[in-house]
Amino acid sequence: MAEKLVLAYSGGLDTSVAVRWLHEKYGYDVIAVTIDVGNEKDFTFIKDKAIKVGALTSLVIDAREEFVNDYIFPALKANALYEEHYPLATALARPLIAKILVDVARAEGAQAIAHGCTGKGNDQVRFDVGINSLAPDLKIVAPAREWGMTREELIQYAGKYGIPLPITSKSPYSIDENLWGKSTECGVLEDPWNEPPEDAYVWAKSVKDTPEEAEYVEIGFEKGLPVSVNGNKMDGISLIKFLNELGGNHGVGRIDMVENRLVGIKSRETYEAPAATVLLAAHQSLETLTLSKIQYRFKQKVSHELSNLIYEGLWFTAHREDLCAYINSTQRFVTGDVRLKLHKGNCTVVGRKSPYSLYSHGLATYAEGDQFDQSAAVGFIKLWGLPAKIQGQIQKEK
Repeated sequence: MAEKLVLAYSGGLDTSVAVRWLHEKYGYDVIAVTIDVGNEKDFTFIKDKAIKVGALTSLVIDAREEFVNDYIFPALKANALYEEHYPLATALARPLIAKILVDVARAEGAQAIAHGCTGKGNDQVRFDVGINSLAPDLKIVAPAREWGMTREELIQYAGKYGIPLPITSKSPYSIDENLWGKSTECGVLEDPWNEPPEDAYVWAKSVKDTPEEAEYVEIGFEKGLPVSVNGNKMDGISLIKFLNELGGNHGVGRIDMVENRLVGIKSRETYEAPAATVLLAAHQSLETLTLSKIQYRFKQKVSHELSNLIYEGLWFTAHREDLCAYINSTQRFVTGDVRLKLHKGNCTVVGRKSPYSLYSHGLATYAEGDQFDQSAAVGFIKLWGLPAKIQGQIQKEK
């Protein structure tokens, strides 16, 4: 009896060839698993195709709710951005996918897990480390790292075994998308001097095609989590989908960056993340109102650490749990509303309020009603600057 293997199956050329290759090379009976994290694909077609190309079983698992609640929202509470720009959409989805692959492998009695990652990207690390953290006894197979076939040879292999090629028009780009964002690379984008062509963007409109009038949107938060838009309560999936459409209509969320990959090379990446852009701006602004100075300053350091950890595939670690525990503690009073203005590719916070606001109008105003004792500043400055004064007196000339 053949051993079983669980394959992360996308329905594309690589994973479709992998179904046959894994059986031919290793003798595995392949269980194809397709996971919905907001990919907006024809999952019925993908499921049927897996069977046609030789999979023993084909499963489609809707993981959108778990993705939002257990991965996206913890990252939002942290204001997680890799290298100050990337909202970590793909990086957040990979540990969830790894977890589900392990769950299916246990349920089906499989001995191995396979994915379609190459040896050049970050995702191979995220999958391998995630799977090894959860199930070190399972073997990991990465056909694209092993078979050494070029794109043309893959197509020939598919033709030899009657594996249907994708019927959609060929794109020059490599694309990954989920609820939190869409990444696009390859083709003309590999030269960082080239401006991304308009066909590289799908979610966020070109500025010239956006409405002339600005649109305002209000996001309601409870303990750091977004719960409403314009006063209407919404579940996480619906809220993110709504803001992706709204922000994209105004050209919000385009990101063009050169990032440092985990495997040691630099990569030019373009991303689209309208909802993430809006929610991160709103959440961070609400924190400026509700966190103390030292909380806000230290949380920025924790956020930076967590962002790097997520990018580098270390989700299933005690360190990540410890960081998230601190972040969750900071969110106890991050409740309130934020008003944003969306216009011509820009997302600007224009108002924020909270029942737990630390902002005092009486202390901040320069108008009538000023409660700040300005005379107290003299003694404060004298003590605050005393170390600098002494050092200047003693060491300046030396």
